[in-house]
Amino acid sequence: MWVSALESGWVVTLFRDEVIYIHSYIQAFFDTIKGYGKRFSEVKECGHQAVQKAGYKHRERRKFLRTALKELGLILSDQPGLMGPKALLVFIGLCYARDEVFWLLRHNDNPPQKIKGKTAEDLVDRQLPELLFHMEELRALIRKYSQVMQRYYVQYLAGYDAVALNLMIQNLQVCPEDESIILSSLCNTSANLTVKQVEDNEIFDFRAFRLDWFRLQTYTSVAKTPLYLVDHRELAQYIDKMVFHTKMVDNLDEIMVETSDLSLFCFYSKIFESQFHMCLEFPAQNRYIIAFPLICSHFQNCTHELCPEERHHIRERSLSVVNIYLEEMAKEAKNIITTICDEQCTMSDKLLPKHCAQTIAHLANRKKKDKNKKNNIDFVKPGAESYRKTREELTTMDKLHMALTELCFAINYCPTVNVWEYTFAPREYLHQHLETRFTKALVGMVMFNQDTSEIAKPSELLVSVRAYMNVLQSVENYVHIDITRVFNTCLLQQTHSIDSFGEKTIASLYTQWYSEILLRRVSAGNICFSMNQKAFVSLTAEGAIPFNAEEYSDINELRSLAELIGPYGMKSLSETLMWHIASQVQELKKLVVQNKEVLQLLRTNFDKPEIMREQFKRLQQVDNVLQRMTIIGVILSFRQIAQESLMEVLECRIPFLISSIKDFQQQLPSGDPMRVISDMCSAAGLPCKVDPILVSALRQHKGEQEEEEHLIVCLLMVFVAVSLPRLARSEGSFYRASLEGHANNIHCMAPAINHIFGALFSICGQGDIEDRMKEFLALASSSLLRLGQETDKEAIKNRESVYLLLDLIVQESPFLTMDLLESCFPYVLIRNAYHEVYKQEQMLTHS
Repeated sequence: MWVSALESGWVVTLFRDEVIYIHSYIQAFFDTIKGYGKRFSEVKECGHQAVQKAGYKHRERRKFLRTALKELGLILSDQPGLMGPKALLVFIGLCYARDEVFWLLRHNDNPPQKIKGKTAEDLVDRQLPELLFHMEELRALIRKYSQVMQRYYVQYLAGYDAVALNLMIQNLQVCPEDESIILSSLCNTSANLTVKQVEDNEIFDFRAFRLDWFRLQTYTSVAKTPLYLVDHRELAQYIDKMVFHTKMVDNLDEIMVETSDLSLFCFYSKIFESQFHMCLEFPAQNRYIIAFPLICSHFQNCTHELCPEERHHIRERSLSVVNIYLEEMAKEAKNIITTICDEQCTMSDKLLPKHCAQTIAHLANRKKKDKNKKNNIDFVKPGAESYRKTREELTTMDKLHMALTELCFAINYCPTVNVWEYTFAPREYLHQHLETRFTKALVGMVMFNQDTSEIAKPSELLVSVRAYMNVLQSVENYVHIDITRVFNTCLLQQTHSIDSFGEKTIASLYTQWYSEILLRRVSAGNICFSMNQKAFVSLTAEGAIPFNAEEYSDINELRSLAELIGPYGMKSLSETLMWHIASQVQELKKLVVQNKEVLQLLRTNFDKPEIMREQFKRLQQVDNVLQRMTIIGVILSFRQIAQESLMEVLECRIPFLISSIKDFQQQLPSGDPMRVISDMCSAAGLPCKVDPILVSALRQHKGEQEEEEHLIVCLLMVFVAVSLPRLARSEGSFYRASLEGHANNIHCMAPAINHIFGALFSICGQGDIEDRMKEFLALASSSLLRLGQETDKEAIKNRESVYLLLDLIVQESPFLTMDLLESCFPYVLIRNAYHEVYKQEQMLTHS
């Protein structure tokens, strides 16, 4: 035993992490005694053997214990009824495992002075997390099936122990009165136990039983006692066994602390952390990493009531360590998921229509007979990564999925980790990390570059987001986490202007890009709003840098945008657009004030051609007014197709709710004085007679005097009406029949006139919208009819194209009718104008 103890290791624990090197200490002691030279040599040899072989011996023990505890856990999980009869075996296994873990901690932290490579390797155990995990698993089983153990040992004590003890008492030849009372008490206590007490969750307390046994030992161990315990060894052993059985009923927690407490890790913090990180980096051990946070709950056991000052320090340490470990586990899982998501996004991107050109080009080249076969490049089609020759060849994605499976097993192993009075939920850590990562990924995939004004197409972004979501959805297969909650939280935040971190969102980035970049490029020229394509189409001049506006503004892109940012985001986009319109209207009002006197004369003399002609020459900033009205029209046309896209998306998502909103809009009997229905309809993408968001934006700039404000609006209407003939002079005013729009976007003035004047007169509150629109039609018709009398060819260059504007205004207006137009402007002129512009475009195409 002496040699065995010396060869099992080179240090012995004094207290916690304080150790003593036993061989050098004993050698120093023997060195002072004469005649102990042989013993000295023996200790030295044992020390050498310990350094050489102890590490390997204990490594093999841990290897055996890993397998043994794993099998024990599997058997007891399958047959919990064995927890009772095999309890002692379980606690023996836990004791062995704990001792081996403590040996490794002591010797790893205190290596021998002369250490060789092999010995150093034996002191680093990469499989230690597995042993710790199986220990925690057995502890969890003991807690889970404690009632099974109680039932077994209560029946054992009452049905067997009490009977056997009674027989032994009867067979005693001598039994003094005091000893007899104690033995009878022990027997009666055991015999009176019933299973019903366990079923009723009665709290057991056998401390009195165990104290009686201590008293009995005291009485029977003194000199001259009639009943000498040494002479009744069988009785002593049996009562000792009964004491163990009572502890199985009322003191399981204390037994677990005695046999499997790992609170020593609290004082070996560096080894504890290094083992955790080693486990995190070793995929084969990832599933056992949850053992480290669970061990933090043991730290409470190393405190002592006689040393209260260290209690706070140990408590803070255990709480901080468990938090750090769970944080790092969740972060690692998040990084793996992110890598998988990025790979899936890349694969989804390869399936986009824009990549089909490469496939077509490859097929075209294959048809050509190329003699030089060395130049042929193998074309890899999307999906080739799914073909496998053998199952043994693991791809990077396979390894990532395996690592994710293992790590998620650990995170999902227990719903909570209780440390001191705090409860930690590992899944919530992962949930928070995924939420933060998904939010950043969503904004990152927009790829908005303010310097180059580049941004991802909404349709491509939607494909990437769906690929990302598919991967995140699959996480539910690994861990019990509500990914839908992540989606709802993150995607809802992306529909607002800023997220919960105060950062820009998808909605704010696209609102900024469409309002400040795309629409400004449209206003700059060479981009036309096509009414039949429902998109802005580029008319790139030769030599200019191409910019395909239709790739960002067609109906498919705007549908994708509506799916991404939802009604909230589309409303935010609308409010931004209306703010731009309101600022343009303010400038128009300033121009009206400058020309107020002339406009009043034009309004009262619209039926006197000579006066109109003379007064029109006095008007200032006519082109400015037309340009601003065109800009407003472009913005409104974009908003119109955006609203249509939103409505189409919502009709697919919430058809019943949309049908109810339409019913409200159509069936409301007394108008909409509170604008509640109008706001609701506008938010759902439905068109309204008077746009409520535009009204809100314009009302903020309303003048204080209502009469004056109404007059300015009327004069603005006159200004626009009498300025329409000026459009015929511009080369860009030519109507492109193939696009159903004018090259300079003057056809967008139709929605501008209808929406702006509808909103402005609605704000004035005089209820004369229809009358004022009729007045506008009369002024515009008389002004355009005078174009027919013009002799200046320059002034009537695109007269027919401008005539069509009047037809568009009436078609889009909820207040004007075609009959009214016929009474002011002969429809035959409009029909001839359509015929002429279609004919001109055909001639230009053929030439």
